[in-house]
Amino acid sequence: MSGITYSISKDVFNRFPDFIRGVLVAGDVENRPSPDELIGLLRQAENDLREELMGQDLAAYPRIYSWREAFRSLGIKPSEFRSSIESMARRVMNGSELPSINVLVDIGNIISLRHLIPVGGHALDHIKDEITLRPAYGDETFIPFGSQETEHPEPGEFIFTEGSMVLTRRWVWRQSNHTLTELDTRTVEFNLDGLPPVNYDLIEQAGNDLADLVNQFCGGSTVYQALSWENQRIMIDR
Repeated sequence: MSGITYSISKDVFNRFPDFIRGVLVAGDVENRPSPDELIGLLRQAENDLREELMGQDLAAYPRIYSWREAFRSLGIKPSEFRSSIESMARRVMNGSELPSINVLVDIGNIISLRHLIPVGGHALDHIKDEITLRPAYGDETFIPFGSQETEHPEPGEFIFTEGSMVLTRRWVWRQSNHTLTELDTRTVEFNLDGLPPVNYDLIEQAGNDLADLVNQFCGGSTVYQALSWENQRIMIDR
């Protein structure tokens, strides 16, 4: 196993000192199409969310509202660029079922719905450089999921990167093709993001929930760490 430095820029914490990112690394996993049992858990998470949020204004719900306000403070229109959890929640509340992609992707979606937080999974098999969440310079490269067109982030935009390759734009908005979790993925890291009212303990709880599902359906081993104002850099194995 070799180590990768994973950091969050102090510029992010200067703007959002209570931001917390849980990082779960799963190694030697066996990814595969999801069995019926896991798809059932995905459908249950969707149904539970519909019951919890029925009749409520989704944009005003605290765990959605915090991301809308964060985006707004960064100059991002939250109605135009929705956080991943808001986009997913809106889709579910509109009665749609999330498609089953594979075990690792479905597990991430289940945890996101259960805890109503952004969860992003990135395959580490081909990662070579340091990965970091930081403001963009504007010359980095981003190829959106499902596209071959190259984009460049706005200067100052929060991006998750490997070197100059953007893995996620606008903090928790859209992921790239670069680290897609596919059937041949053997090492993956999940980001679990929280802004108040979500705190350190709630993110750790979601991380434990995630680890249990990965161990149950993919085998391998998992290691959880957290990045915060007090701990802005970690080392992860791949």
